[in-house]
Amino acid sequence: MNTAIEHYQNKLSFEMDPSDLFAALEAKENIIAIDARKNFAWERERIPGSVNLNHRDMNEQATAHFDKDALYVVYCDGIGCNASTKGALNMARLGFNVRELMGGIEWWKFDGYQTEGTQQTAGLQIACAC
Repeated sequence: MNTAIEHYQNKLSFEMDPSDLFAALEAKENIIAIDARKNFAWERERIPGSVNLNHRDMNEQATAHFDKDALYVVYCDGIGCNASTKGALNMARLGFNVRELMGGIEWWKFDGYQTEGTQQTAGLQIACAC
């Protein structure tokens, strides 16, 4: 039983789902979404208010101005992309408090949240069933 509790507590320490991210952003918590994809993908469509920092470019110089007290939630396309995993690993190595967004921007949209960018979506009725 303790092993299961430890496993699931650890999992929640490293991942966040779109509904939790949305709620934290709405509550104006000290949380920043980072799109770990290349710039052209971020320009096309992104989580509102997110910043773009490709996982390949995450280093001390690129993150020097980042708030060490913030929680960073790293995302990419979704299940078929591991840029968020690589980005979360990079951010953790740089000493940041970080989570990976489960399902990426695809699950963000699946749950009905809007996006911004040149191909933004208005969002639908928010439909998270959590």
